[in-house]
Amino acid sequence: MTSKAIPLPDLAGFTERNGTWYAEEIPLSDLAKEFGTPLYVYSKKALTEAYQAYDKACVDSSGKRRARVHYAMKANSNLAVIDCFKKLGSGFDLVSGGELARALAVGADPKSLVFAGVGKSAHEIAQALQAGVKCINVESIAELHQINRVATKLNCRAPISLRVNPDVDAQTHPYISTGLKGNKFGIAYHEVLKTYREAALLSQIDVVGIDCHIGSQITNTSPYLDALDKVLELVTQLKKEGIEIHHLDLGGGLGISYGDDNPPDITEFTNTLLNRVAERGFGHLDIVLEPGRSLVGNAGLLLTQVEYLKPGAEKNFCIVDAAMTELMRPALYEAYHGIVPVQTKQVTSSTYDVVGPVCESGDWLGRDRQLAVEEGDLLAILSAGAYGFVMASNYNTRPKPAEIMVDGKNAYVIRTRENVADLFASETTLPN
Repeated sequence: MTSKAIPLPDLAGFTERNGTWYAEEIPLSDLAKEFGTPLYVYSKKALTEAYQAYDKACVDSSGKRRARVHYAMKANSNLAVIDCFKKLGSGFDLVSGGELARALAVGADPKSLVFAGVGKSAHEIAQALQAGVKCINVESIAELHQINRVATKLNCRAPISLRVNPDVDAQTHPYISTGLKGNKFGIAYHEVLKTYREAALLSQIDVVGIDCHIGSQITNTSPYLDALDKVLELVTQLKKEGIEIHHLDLGGGLGISYGDDNPPDITEFTNTLLNRVAERGFGHLDIVLEPGRSLVGNAGLLLTQVEYLKPGAEKNFCIVDAAMTELMRPALYEAYHGIVPVQTKQVTSSTYDVVGPVCESGDWLGRDRQLAVEEGDLLAILSAGAYGFVMASNYNTRPKPAEIMVDGKNAYVIRTRENVADLFASETTLPN
């Protein structure tokens, strides 16, 4: 499928005006000139609007808070991004000790932090308990016992919830599906009640919640409702056994439009879930939402410069200075990202595979794209705010790009560009 058949996504912070693309009020070409390429560019306006779309549904007509957003930092963990959300009132979903450190570095309230992740080390568990996080999501019986051992050594209580694997098909890419029984995540549905009973008997464990997360880039509400209903049945059964659940973590995973995707409206989607919780008689529970991609995905793009146009026997190649090292998603998932020239030019268009300089056949950013470009032109790779920079690598000894946050007419460097010397500064050769 070519780019001609796929529309551009709706972008709150990026617009095309008279043939020139802007980040809020700044031409992208000006940003490239000042900060170089490849370059990640984020819009504060877009981040704010996406967050407010969730928060609008989290408060009812009487002003009572029904739920709270805990941003899934794995999608984009830049300090400026998470600080923006903290100031808007967000808590955070964490999956590593490193993400815990980032959240604390911007002054996040530890009680706004939920520590998730399938393979937490004893050291990470200790860090979370010592910080005083709201909850640790447990992924296995073995991890449950590890948490109890760590809490015993620290002489503290460990607030936990169990992550339920409901065996629900999220109808997404298999690499980002997390709620099927063949996935590594969570505790099998038929094992959950037994595990809660075991948790309730452990000396340092406080059972406080229940958690479910079924995948990422989900564009259909029905899998969420299926999983929610199964989780609420468990809450009902637990209550009969005298195990009280205080919060319900509905996870994240709502998709965005990369082009022809059609995800539900954020506010409508959130209302649908929260209304189902209330209708089932669980409106008294503290509700946690963990959006990631839907908050940041379309709030960022990757700027890159065309190095060469290379005609081939079967394909034409547009070789740019960005690569799979900057944006892994196309190589990893065969993911689609819209690609547009930063400035419209009256030149003949051709169909290109947009590829990078990395020495891998899988180093491509877009296939079969109709582009009117010349060498030296700038391209914007859209919808790159989620799972972009956070998945970047130094393969081929390539320095990671800079990151910029645009706020109206102002642009701020929120991560400086690496240089080559940075990449081997911690290495040594063997002694003679």
